[in-house]
This record gives sequence, structure tokens and C-alpha cells, in this order.
Amino acid sequence: MNQVSDITPPEETRRGRKNNPEKTREDILQAAIAEFVHHGLAGARVDAIAERTRTSKRMIYYYFHSKEQLYLQVLEKLYGDIRNTERNLHLAELEPREAIRRLVEFSFDHHANNQSFIRIVSIENINHGQFVKQSPTIRTLSRHIVAQLDEVLQRGQAAGVFRPHLNALDVHMLISSFCFYRNSNRHTFGEIFQIDLQHPEVAQRQKAMLCDSVLRYLQA
Repeated sequence: MNQVSDITPPEETRRGRKNNPEKTREDILQAAIAEFVHHGLAGARVDAIAERTRTSKRMIYYYFHSKEQLYLQVLEKLYGDIRNTERNLHLAELEPREAIRRLVEFSFDHHANNQSFIRIVSIENINHGQFVKQSPTIRTLSRHIVAQLDEVLQRGQAAGVFRPHLNALDVHMLISSFCFYRNSNRHTFGEIFQIDLQHPEVAQRQKAMLCDSVLRYLQA
């Protein structure tokens, strides 16, 4: 594991970029996402990430200490993007069935529009969740959506529109599994069955199907 022991900021940081370290850090993260998506953790090169950002390896190590820590930060950013947006869906303000519909539609669209998230999560699963295990941040972020969903389910049960004994984690997995699969397997599935899963008509049809399927499973 490569590390830089000198904690003094690189010359670039002390001069041109010193006024916007957050932008520098974000630029490195975005470049790292692209590198990890294309090459995985083992094949990704810090030199290539530095070239993408027109900066130096030393600056990358200054912010992230090692390639492995940079990869972990990429994971936390991608999970954080979806979880933080979910928290802003205002599900508690909606009628239970409408809240479920909004959550399903958001999950469907987010997975379709964030292929980097799909690829990185697939890579992490190939590695048996090695780095997710090291991140209490990801676990904490993910608990929030399950708690939000549980609140919606309880309100629906109290109103008599959802059946009893629903498990929020199971429902979350039901939604996520379809959204993830149709993107993670779109190349093989699409080729085998000669269907373009990214075609707007196909996507709209499947989104409506998923909403109906989840709501019918939940209904009293």
C-alpha cells in the first residue's frame, strides 16, 4: 500500500489550489470513479488518476493517503449520493402509497442514470464487500432509507392500505434488486433477448411494472 508520510501539502496545493481544496478533492474523486469503473481496484493506477486531473500523485496521496483509501472514499461518495437524495424525497409528507411510488420511481431512475454506481458496487461484490466492511459511514447512510421506508409502511398499515407484518429491509431489497439487475445485466440480458433496456418505452413500461408490483405486494 503506497502512502506519503510527509503531511506537508504539495506545492500545487500551497499555491494555485489552496483556496479551493474541496474542489480539488472532488475533482480527484470524479477521476478516481472513472478509473475504478474501467479497471477495478487492482487494475486502477494512481498515475492515471493524476493524469485525468492534471495534478500529481503526491497531491492525491496528500488528500487520500493510498489508492485503497481513495477507493473507499469513492464507495462512500457513490452510496452517499443515492442515500442523501433519498432523504430529500420527503416521503413522510406523502400518502403511503404515493410515498412508495415516489421511492420506486426515484430508485429506478437513479440506477439507470448512474452506471458508475452499478459498476463500482459490482466490483465491490466481486471483492466480497471487502471495503464496505470497513465503512460505518455506508452502513449508517443505508439505515436511514430503511427507517424512512419502515415509517411509510407503518403509516400505511395504520391507514389500512398496507397489509401487516411487512419488513422494511425486505421491501427495500425488492425495489433495489430489480433496479440494479436491469442495469448490471443490461448487456448480457439485452443481447440474449434482443431488447434495449435503455430504450425510453421499455424503461417506462418496466418502471410502471415495478411500481405496480411493489404496491400490489404491499396492499392490504
